[in-house]
Amino acid sequence: MLNRRNVLCGLGTAPLWPNMVVGAVTIGANEVISVSDGNLVLPGGMFFDGLPQDELAPILENAGVARDQVTPPCNLTLLRQQDRLVLFDAGSGPGFMPSAGSILDSLDALGIAAEDITDVIFTHAHPDHLWGILDDFDEPVFYEAQHMISEGEWAYWTDPDTVNTIGEPRAGFAVGAARRLDMVAEQMAFFKGGDEVVPGVMAHSTPGHTPGHMSFEIRDGSQAVMVGGDAIGNHHVALARPEWAGGSDQDPDLGATSRLQLLDKLVTDDIALLGFHLPQGGLGRVETAGDGYRFIPEGA
Repeated sequence: MLNRRNVLCGLGTAPLWPNMVVGAVTIGANEVISVSDGNLVLPGGMFFDGLPQDELAPILENAGVARDQVTPPCNLTLLRQQDRLVLFDAGSGPGFMPSAGSILDSLDALGIAAEDITDVIFTHAHPDHLWGILDDFDEPVFYEAQHMISEGEWAYWTDPDTVNTIGEPRAGFAVGAARRLDMVAEQMAFFKGGDEVVPGVMAHSTPGHTPGHMSFEIRDGSQAVMVGGDAIGNHHVALARPEWAGGSDQDPDLGATSRLQLLDKLVTDDIALLGFHLPQGGLGRVETAGDGYRFIPEGA
């Protein structure tokens, strides 16, 4: 289960990812760039406890993933259009863990300042996706940008009762999300699944990881890439056994349903994927593999 206590016990035990731009692809007139916010350091138990261990072991071995600790990358998506610079999610910021929160350095490597971002669109409001909207002084980082989040996600995290119903391990997430969303409320606009959030970008409802989680299809003609957020949360279990309930999902069964539907769409419609926690920048393709799927990074 994803919670702050589990997160904190992993701090400082793995090397930091360098700040970098880690991949790019052209979709018609759009440039889609994977930019690093660093990585998380998390105990393996939050993902792997409760799963069939005899089936789990070869999956992790094939993926080169340790059972006791995982260090997933955090790949934010930057969409460069003629008159827009759209950032999908805002990263962890300075308040979550020291191995993450480096998005501004990565943007700087592209010659982009925070005030150049025209739109910040959120997949969901977990700390590694939302907390980067405020700086050390609680001031909005992307102060020139319109912020956008799904109606369901906003309603959930701004509901005063969420902190009491989400469960004690995640209560800090609820408090942190509510405070940050309130600080940018005047910049916020809302959408629902099926809406075109900016030209050429359609929102797809992929709930389960959080109640209002969204993925985004960037399309120009026959070319498309899906910004998957945490709907497909890793490159090992989530792909090899997508039907298994995920410990990081707030509603594990609904998360599995959304994951299976999204994976089927990616393969059937031949859509590339940019996954927030997938390796080598998270940009690549999904293909079927036996009873599951596998992720093929761009250029592999």
